[in-house]
Amino acid sequence: MKTLKINIPDTVDFDDKEALMAIAARLYEKGKLSLGQAADVVGMSKASFIDALGDYGVSFFNYSVSDLERDVENGKNYTL
Repeated sequence: MKTLKINIPDTVDFDDKEALMAIAARLYEKGKLSLGQAADVVGMSKASFIDALGDYGVSFFNYSVSDLERDVENGKNYTL
């Protein structure tokens, strides 16, 4: 794992866990980290990480609109 050092001014009310969560959430959103990797970065379970994503404006469903539309179209070809 890489180690990253970030200098944040003391005047910013931002603890280490919150900073890690913000970074992990953004990297998950961009597809740079899997759900498990992002949860590990923060030291959370996958379920807890999923719950926390909404606080950072990140959807658990990391799926583009075009991917979703393609899946809907593919689903139309199947019957039960």
